Amino acid sequence: MKRCERHEMDKELCKPGVHPDRSLDITRRIFLHKTLLTGTMVGAAAYGFFPLLNTIDIAGAATGENFKFAWISDTHLYPRELNERFVEKTIRAISEVKAMDPPADFLIFGGDLAQLGDPVELKLGAELLKDLDIKQVFIPGEHDWYLDMGDLWEKQFGTSPWKFDHKGVRFIGLNTIGQAPDYWSAKKMTPKERMGHMATLDGSVAGPWAGLGHEQLKWLSDALSDWPKDKPVIIFSHNPLYEYYPPWNFWVRDWREVHEIVKPYKNITNIHGHTHQILYNEIGAMRSIGMLATAWPWPYAPEGVPHLTKPMIRVDPGDHFDGLGWSKFTVPAGAMAENEYVMWRKTKDLFAEAAVDSGAGDNVNQELHPRTADKIWPY
Repeated sequence: MKRCERHEMDKELCKPGVHPDRSLDITRRIFLHKTLLTGTMVGAAAYGFFPLLNTIDIAGAATGENFKFAWISDTHLYPRELNERFVEKTIRAISEVKAMDPPADFLIFGGDLAQLGDPVELKLGAELLKDLDIKQVFIPGEHDWYLDMGDLWEKQFGTSPWKFDHKGVRFIGLNTIGQAPDYWSAKKMTPKERMGHMATLDGSVAGPWAGLGHEQLKWLSDALSDWPKDKPVIIFSHNPLYEYYPPWNFWVRDWREVHEIVKPYKNITNIHGHTHQILYNEIGAMRSIGMLATAWPWPYAPEGVPHLTKPMIRVDPGDHFDGLGWSKFTVPAGAMAENEYVMWRKTKDLFAEAAVDSGAGDNVNQELHPRTADKIWPY
């Protein structure tokens, strides 16, 4: 994304007086200072915005009831005979969700359960998740969808978008992956070829596939229309709902329309997967929080890392669980919900201080080239 374009985005969405509730404010100085704290689970804490170590405030509980919920995503399961390691990580996350005390009211699965949309992979994921006896709600990832265009996914895990209200919070789940422009028919691709292109990071052939589409944008507007502007809303999506890094589809192409819809709401948060990394950003009226994967961690994009994000330390190649994990959320009565990153690490250095370790500061060694898709798909 060009600097001038990002400046225009900030100018439009970060106008004076347009931001999340300032009672939850955070400064970059506080964020960086608190990320130096050590512990067994990764996150960031800061006085005022982060009331507890490893937490991020996201929404207000409007009732007198406390509750917890959990998030797992990006397990990228292969058949067991091909990759038992990803299965072990998924089992670990599920076991830790089961051990939550008090227990979670429900689990949100944030997409990319499978790696190549294979029925064996999806059925394996469903079988593993049966070990949880709490409510489970799903949104799809592109890896789950493009072998059969979501047919098995929707039969097994339900359709999206969806919404439900729980103890004073409105929860919304979106499908950000099922609206890709049809690049496969003209080229007479097989389903496996189509799925293969969707499974690549830069999507050079698939182009800017991430988006909500007109029908779902209208649905989102309607889903919020009867909700008070000052009551908390949490939107779950696989992709970020802002323009983080389009070349990797770390965005939705109609993010501007999304932000126009949510602009009137004072307490709205987007929780997303897909990026396989800890992210935090504030754009306009919405906070955006990126979640960990259980499969593998992605490096940060070579540009466009959000201002309030502190890059994670580069993972230990000898530890298959390093840099990975899941999240648990606590919503105290009358207070803000707390997001705790449960990262599997053995070392005390939770975040890299040296740019060369972070994966985000060594841009001089990275060459960016125009993608084929940039010449095909206008966005």
